[in-house]
Amino acid sequence: MSGGLSIDGPKTLKGALLLLVVGLAVTGYGAYDYTQQSDAVDDAVAVDAAITDVGVESTATGSSPGADYRPTVRFTYEYEGTEYASTNVYPSAITSNYDTESAAREVVAAYAVNESTTAYVDPADPDGAFLKAQTSNAPLFAAALGLFLALGGGVSAVKRIRG
Repeated sequence: MSGGLSIDGPKTLKGALLLLVVGLAVTGYGAYDYTQQSDAVDDAVAVDAAITDVGVESTATGSSPGADYRPTVRFTYEYEGTEYASTNVYPSAITSNYDTESAAREVVAAYAVNESTTAYVDPADPDGAFLKAQTSNAPLFAAALGLFLALGGGVSAVKRIRG
């Protein structure tokens, strides 16, 4: 495996540069998503919404030792005469996962099927309403992961160029 990854990072300059580019892309997307969700919260308009489904999804795969859990809430709402449906708890495109099912259930505990609640609509994206008018840290974790990858790729690239 001459082109693979090792504990020391990518074994080739090409691999190191790829890791650097991927890391920068992930960092950029995380920062962009955090900015977008902050703008959505700032610009949000409150609307009445009806809860149609509440649950927790397991994100476990056959090969992973543990599972993550994602809270899910489906709701419908009307904005400027048009009906919409959404599943966004937070305004972030990067969803938050939880280590335990009970932690994910706490997020959706305030919602029940066939009950009314308040949703928030960003007028710039009316089909992407969300239930909690607060930012999620998930994009910041993505940005931090991207920085870590970019740093590893950058250090590996410098080692490959010098070595």
